[in-house]
Amino acid sequence: MMIQTLHILNGQSMYDHFKQSGFLNGETMIPFNEAMCFGDATEEIFSVEFNNKRAEVHHVNLQQYTDITLKPLELLLSKQYKNLELWFDTDMFCQINILTILALLDQYNHEGAITLHIVDDNFAPIEKYTLFANGYASLYNQVLINKIMPAEITPPLLKRGVELYFSYLNPEGNLQEYIHNHPYKSEKELVRNLLENFREYGLGDTQYLELIRQLRNE
Repeated sequence: MMIQTLHILNGQSMYDHFKQSGFLNGETMIPFNEAMCFGDATEEIFSVEFNNKRAEVHHVNLQQYTDITLKPLELLLSKQYKNLELWFDTDMFCQINILTILALLDQYNHEGAITLHIVDDNFAPIEKYTLFANGYASLYNQVLINKIMPAEITPPLLKRGVELYFSYLNPEGNLQEYIHNHPYKSEKELVRNLLENFREYGLGDTQYLELIRQLRNE
């Protein structure tokens, strides 16, 4: 069955909040349960190679990745929609997920307008953009595959998200500097400090814990 408007939400928490609050009541919503700023990917999004690599990144098997990430996206992947609306936060985590979805739509040759809603920390809408997917597959390849900063990125929030992504990857970035400057803090305390002090990255405790252990084992 073709859906009139499919709403893609950044993650299970936003999906659960919208369900419980009745926001978008009666509309079709699906969560995007990925963390594309974390770990490697492949050029063809949600190909067999991509899915296997992302399962490895998240330390799950392919069936678990399918259940957590792919099954909620069936309406998107099967193109059973007429219109698309995206709901994402301002932070780097969300912006790299936005880039991935727009790139996927570009790979699908999606021609229609896409509405991007930006929400605050409480999931309340604060901004709205109208976008078209054309060109985002190239941006995705530059950023996530080749790790090159594109010359131009729109909208501005996405550009800022990509800049933060390269800071996150930088061995001398502010996250790494903070971790190096606190060698005697426990992992638990350091994760809590990173969550509090670097909200613009939008990373979770799992990503911070892996970063801490990676840097401390070098």
